[in-house]
This record gives sequence, structure tokens and C-alpha cells, in this order.
Amino acid sequence: MENKRFEEMLQAGVHFGHLKRKWNPAMAPYIFDEKKGIHVIDLNKTSAKIDEAGAALKQIAKSGKKILFVATKKQAKEIVAEAASSVNMPYVTERWSGGMLTNFATVRKAIKKMSNIDKMATDGTFDNISKRERLQITRQREKLEKTLGSIADLTRLPSAIFIVDINKEHIAVAEAKRLGIVTFAMVDTNSNPNEVDFAIPANDDASKSIETITSYMVEFIKEGLSERKADKDKADKAKEAEAKAKADAKAEKAEAKEAKEEKKEEVTSSEEKTEESK
Repeated sequence: MENKRFEEMLQAGVHFGHLKRKWNPAMAPYIFDEKKGIHVIDLNKTSAKIDEAGAALKQIAKSGKKILFVATKKQAKEIVAEAASSVNMPYVTERWSGGMLTNFATVRKAIKKMSNIDKMATDGTFDNISKRERLQITRQREKLEKTLGSIADLTRLPSAIFIVDINKEHIAVAEAKRLGIVTFAMVDTNSNPNEVDFAIPANDDASKSIETITSYMVEFIKEGLSERKADKDKADKAKEAEAKAKADAKAEKAEAKEAKEEKKEEVTSSEEKTEESK
């Protein structure tokens, strides 16, 4: 494991788990020690899981699919919102509304309603309704923005979901599992790592720990997006080269045809002159 990453995680307190009496036995493989009644997470195991989860997230991002970030606990909200925004991914940091994934069609309707209200504000509709109605609609828009604004660009279900604290976000985990959406999560010693596809054993309560692990995941996503762009640029250049080659071949063919026609005209003209001389 890289010393730099180990030191970063150590400084961030990623290794601090919960009190022994609160532990989940399923986390036993990831616990290194116990100090003063508190479980200590094995950072070597954490690092290995970071690489495993990161490689999967990188491929998902490279394929152009969306990864939904979920963290509604106070100390994680701002961190996760900023991290997700940096890679243009949707996120939920307010209350998770039941059915946000399993009833996605209804969520999309609510988002569309939000867009319609925006349209009303610009097309003059607001000018033809009472002040009271306008206030009610505006408040409705604000309410929708608070819960759905960060996923407004999510036109279809995400391919993956990254969660901070699976105990708190158990509804999101259940919905994702039901729909076959790949689940990634920071999993503390009081949680069951078997509940998600990619569990990263880590302190999911300390803001510094949350920021550190989330930043690692974002870096992998950035790599995937960068490779996707490079592949697209390469494909575009190849397409341009192919189009140019076809255009050049067409031009050469046209020039050859024109030269042939000119030669034919010269031969005809020569024959006509020969006939006249006779």
C-alpha cells in the first residue's frame, strides 16, 4: 500500500470504528485491533477495497454512465455535494424520499413539473396569475429544488450508487439492490459489508474521513471520464481521417474522369482534323 495514502487515512481518522458493543460481526475481517473499547479498522484492507471499488467506478464513468452519490448525514452533506458536482454526477444530500429509485417515473414527473414552473416564470404566465398563486407556485418550486434539484439532470436510473453510512441510508441501499444497481459504500464497524457490492471499511462519521475516502473515489471517476474523452477524441480524429480519405479518393476519381474526358475530346478533335485534310 502506498505510504502516502496510508498516512492520509491515518491523519483523517479513517481507522476509527465504533464501540465494540456496537459492532457488526460481519466486519470482523476488516478489524485490526481494539483500543479502549473502540474497534480499529485495518487500513491495509481499506486500501485494497479502495482500489477494488475505484477500478469499478472508473469503468462505469468511462462507459458514460451515471453514479449517484448519497449522504444525508449532516457532516457529509457538503463534502459529498461538492465531490459529486466536481465530476458532474447527481447526488442526494437531503432526505431520501422513498421510491426515489424504485418509483423513478414519478420522480421524473416531479422534475418535469419543476421545469414547467421555470418556463412559466419566463414565458409571461406568472404575469397572468394572482400574487398569491405565484407565491404558492414559487414555494412549490423551492421545495422540489431542495429534494430533486441535484438529480434534475438524471434522465434515467443511475448505473451505480455511492453511499456514506449504509445504516442511515438503508432505504437507498434496498432500492438499489432491488433494481440491480451496483452499490458502493463507506462501511463502518457497526454495519454489514455484505449489504453492498463494494464495501470500503472506513469511519463514516468523521468529516475528514468522509472527505478522504470520497476524494479517492472521485479521482478514479475523473480518470474514467478522462479516458472516455481521450477515446472519443481518438475516434473523432479517426472518423475525420476516414472522411478526408474518402473525399480525397472521390476527388482523385473525379480528376481521373475529367482527364479521360479531355483526352477523349482531343482524340475526337484529331480525328476530325484528319478527315478534313482528306
